Amino acid sequence: MTSILIKNISQLLTLSGADIPRIGNGMMHVGEIHNAAVLIEDDKIIYAGAESDAPDKAELTIDADNCCVTPGLVDPHTHPVFAKTREAEFVMRLEGKPYMEIAAEGGGIMSSVKSLRDVEKNQLKEMTRKRLDGFINYGTTTIEAKSGYGLTTEDEIKSLEIIKELNEEHPLTMVPTFLGAHSIPTEYKNDRDEFLRIVIEEMLPKVVENNLAKYCDIFCEKGVFDAEESRLVLARAMELGLKIRIHSDEFEPIGGTELAGELKAASADHLTAVTDSGIQAMKDGGVTPIVLPATTFFLGHTHYSPARKMIEQGLPLAIATDFNPGSSMTHSLPMAMTIACINMKLLPQEALNACTVNAAYSLDLQEQIGTIEKGKNADLVIWDTENFNQVVYHFGVNHAKTVIKNGRVVK
Repeated sequence: MTSILIKNISQLLTLSGADIPRIGNGMMHVGEIHNAAVLIEDDKIIYAGAESDAPDKAELTIDADNCCVTPGLVDPHTHPVFAKTREAEFVMRLEGKPYMEIAAEGGGIMSSVKSLRDVEKNQLKEMTRKRLDGFINYGTTTIEAKSGYGLTTEDEIKSLEIIKELNEEHPLTMVPTFLGAHSIPTEYKNDRDEFLRIVIEEMLPKVVENNLAKYCDIFCEKGVFDAEESRLVLARAMELGLKIRIHSDEFEPIGGTELAGELKAASADHLTAVTDSGIQAMKDGGVTPIVLPATTFFLGHTHYSPARKMIEQGLPLAIATDFNPGSSMTHSLPMAMTIACINMKLLPQEALNACTVNAAYSLDLQEQIGTIEKGKNADLVIWDTENFNQVVYHFGVNHAKTVIKNGRVVK
């Protein structure tokens, strides 16, 4: 049995509390303990509380050096499997070209599709492995990981197999999501019904047969998939036993969020253009709203998701990076939290709940992660600050000093 005692913690934020997603004023609760310690045995937390009451025997003692400790961060929306970066498009946007115009001209998602199809699996896997290190480096210990840059059965399976293999080889936990309906590929732009048939009748059954995904997602947006097309894909996924998520209301409200509520999806993501009816539908359907502030920031937009309104309406808000090569090239959830606090008017406590407890609930992992409590997985971050407010306040700097994943020091 391996044991680790973390002592001399200035501020321990356990996030412990009622076994429910955090809503309303509950998103201000962070389970704060000063002069604290945490004891880990093997991969589980055994004790979290005052240092004066902590067991004093452990094989390894880590001095937190009067710093802050939180649960490992949980990023519930990422796209880590891709081949080439898209900095040329970044420059095009700086020059004034809109993202959707770039996409219509063969850039955007289709640019990533072309490059992924041209790369063999082992090379793509090593590219992805390096990106997973980036999440750990910024204090994230669990991510939701989507496919979606293959858009053929072979290339979607290739992407999901990489996620599955790296889940067994890399310390980061990945929750796999099939996103075969990320865009209409160029070869089917004049026959979208045939592509939808391939997604529904070929891709989905093969994904399920090979146990490659927990969730199915779709990009429900004007110019991509409409609400009825999204219904067909998600309904079939549910029939096959997958849980569902949905990209919705990023640019225009076309009914995707209402569909998420109707189908009781695990999450609706983006929500920049969400309407009051969409917010109500999420509340009625028990859907977690996942906002992506870094995406809005990176695209140079000024209209952010109405996170404050969703909290006031009693929804369990979560925050994600949307890490991807086109619209949000960042591993840093702390940076996303800073943007959310400034532009969505969240407080740091709310942002931390959104990146731990609520994100864990959105992935159905609340029994294992998201809080620092006895019996939970030992996923923790020691930040190089005395309190967590400083992590959000001192932006653009990586404050993750030590990262522990399943009881092992991985940074």
